[in-house]
Amino acid sequence: MRPIINFEEFVKLGIVKKQSIDKPRAEFLIKESGQNYEYLLKLIKTMGIDDLGANDYVKKCYDILMELTRAKMLLEGYNASGNRAHEAEVSYLRRIGLKENEVQFIDQMRFFRNGMLYYGTILDKEYAEKVIKFTKGIYFKLSKIIK
Repeated sequence: MRPIINFEEFVKLGIVKKQSIDKPRAEFLIKESGQNYEYLLKLIKTMGIDDLGANDYVKKCYDILMELTRAKMLLEGYNASGNRAHEAEVSYLRRIGLKENEVQFIDQMRFFRNGMLYYGTILDKEYAEKVIKFTKGIYFKLSKIIK
């Protein structure tokens, strides 16, 4: 896993582009993230956490955090697309005040999610619990930053 470059470098590379602020789409993403977060909590309560669902939980947690991140980017007139777009979005989290260790953990989530989708990575209950605990804490922090 390579270190993530600064957000401004992604802008220079053209992976992130300036655009008009897209408030309706941002509001949709914020609402979607909230609904997905509530659904995550419901799943945990009813299904518990085990090795069988570990990958699904990690993907859901990553998506919840990225929906909020994309919403904030759209509210500031940024959009990432193409190769390395997810890295650019994670890098953006530094810009809005997340601590480096928080950014690094989300980048690790991104790396493992990519591994699940493209290389068949299988995660375990222990890692899923770690991700869920992290998501529960950072979700509200990101929500406050956006509002």
